[in-house]
Amino acid sequence: MDENEININMNNILSNIKSKFILKHIVKNLQDYKLLNIIKYNKKLQKQLDIDIDDYKDCMKIELDVYPIENKYGIFINISEINESFYHFYFDDYKEEIKRKYLSRGDKVTKIKIIIDYKIISLCKLFKDRFLIKRINFIKFRNKNIVNMSNMFSGCSSLKDLDLSNFNTNNVRDMSYMFNECSSLQELDLSSFNTNKVINMSYMFNKCSKLNELNLSSFNTNKVINMSYMFNECSFIEKLIITNFNTNNVTNMCSMFQNCYYLKELNLSSFNTDNLNDMSYMFHNCSSLKRLDISNFNDKNLKKTKKMFYKCDSLKEFKCSKEYIKLYKEDNPKNNCKIF
Repeated sequence: MDENEININMNNILSNIKSKFILKHIVKNLQDYKLLNIIKYNKKLQKQLDIDIDDYKDCMKIELDVYPIENKYGIFINISEINESFYHFYFDDYKEEIKRKYLSRGDKVTKIKIIIDYKIISLCKLFKDRFLIKRINFIKFRNKNIVNMSNMFSGCSSLKDLDLSNFNTNNVRDMSYMFNECSSLQELDLSSFNTNKVINMSYMFNKCSKLNELNLSSFNTNKVINMSYMFNECSFIEKLIITNFNTNNVTNMCSMFQNCYYLKELNLSSFNTDNLNDMSYMFHNCSSLKRLDISNFNDKNLKKTKKMFYKCDSLKEFKCSKEYIKLYKEDNPKNNCKIF
């Protein structure tokens, strides 16, 4: 039985159900499982359900404004494997829809409005390497079907203003490289993020070199497996709040805080390292860190620890189990910090 036959049969079944309550319940399930298109051409059923397929599409859209660097040109969308018709572009200056994916050298545009169709489930590499964008504002984000945001803003090196307050991350599983090399961002508010289903956070803030503070206290990391290079080269960060991190399932923290030169304190009391096998370079070059308490760390599955504490030479107090004392002294033979 092909898809058309299935749709016809389903339409017939739905048309014969008299109870509006039951129909509403069925339609809700169809929406949840992205199968609402089966009533796309059944006007009678749409009327009976008091639902318009176009209204459904509209309420599932993502709308955002993108502000390019003045008098420059560049590509503003980058999902080549998805049909272009799922995206609609509007010049703010000319009010005309753009069917191509880029601005040409002669265009003088101060703002571009982008509308992303409801069928999109991945925003992977959406703005990857679009280094001529200075600001992105998400106006509407009602699509709850997005599962992948990896590399979404990666390489947006001129991006200074990013409004994610309307973001919907309820079903996202992959946030790896999401803000990688956003080297002009000084502030980032992620308090609205739902990370309940995220598995991969590797390289998420890698080389966000101008961030001064990052509060991730709202993050749920229960399902995360990979945190490698998560904050690598956040070189100016002084305050990093990760006190609620649950790392029960994390296996890789390689270079997690590497080259966080200005970081002075780090609360890792919530960390569980029972399943960790790679901590190599984890605190490498955290040269301003003065206190570190990893007394709760377990090394039973640990296999890689190379230069874990290398150049942590400003430490004054270090709390750890005896397994880590030797590693620290090997990496910092001249430092005489108090070890508890």
